[in-house]
Amino acid sequence: MKVNRPIRPIKKKISAVKSDEAEQTSAFSDSPSTPTFKLQKLLAQKGLGSRREMEALIASGEVSVNGKTAVVGDRVGVSDVVRIGKRVIRLNLEESLPKVLLYHKPEGEIVSRDDPQDRPSVFDKLPYLRSSKWIAIGRLDFNTSGLLIFTNDGALANRMMHPRYEVEREYAVRILGELTEEQMQQLTTGVALDDGQAAFTYLADQGGEGVNHWYRVILKEGKNREVRRMFEAIGLTVSRLMRVRFGPINLPPRIKRGQWLELDEKEIRRLLNLIK
Repeated sequence: MKVNRPIRPIKKKISAVKSDEAEQTSAFSDSPSTPTFKLQKLLAQKGLGSRREMEALIASGEVSVNGKTAVVGDRVGVSDVVRIGKRVIRLNLEESLPKVLLYHKPEGEIVSRDDPQDRPSVFDKLPYLRSSKWIAIGRLDFNTSGLLIFTNDGALANRMMHPRYEVEREYAVRILGELTEEQMQQLTTGVALDDGQAAFTYLADQGGEGVNHWYRVILKEGKNREVRRMFEAIGLTVSRLMRVRFGPINLPPRIKRGQWLELDEKEIRRLLNLIK
């Protein structure tokens, strides 16, 4: 179901990074004055996969430019012919806005297209894309609900997900009982997990309902099941978990579970400006 009213979910500016803007030289372009762009970035923007996936594809030798096998880091211009195998990839070197879609994931759906157990997938609910595919910006496990962001631009997905950018993820967490002061200090200074130390950058009491208690937490990374594992590390079990914000985008309250909303041009431009 598409929600048509405009939203204003974007609020925080996150750290600036150097952009991959056009340079004036290329291993393939005939004219040194022709603007060029990183090959893996253009393939990702085409919606063929994430930038990391495109780098792996190039490294495998399956991508060629002007008949020569490409390598990661090559740059291409408007006159270059890019192929994956025998398929010619038509790249748009002019400005084109990515598609960005917000989805309110319910519990009981997986963030994957392939599942041996044939469980419901979030991708089953998304609108069809003709010449690209939806890329999930971050994941939520089977029993976690809340905000998922999708795009057809692998470069944008990489910018939002890569650990070096420290994009915040905010969650509402319900547990049985209440945290002690000592436990809150543990969670904000660091607990040991199998894959290293983890800590919340923010933790706040949100009140209770019966024997249950709610907390708001913020992380700047996206390890698998990290919130649940952090609470388990101090002997507590999370009974409900919901992501309410990813970077500068909040989950709009009017998007009900299982519904999606596509950002309009103004909102997309605002997002891109915030994450430069």
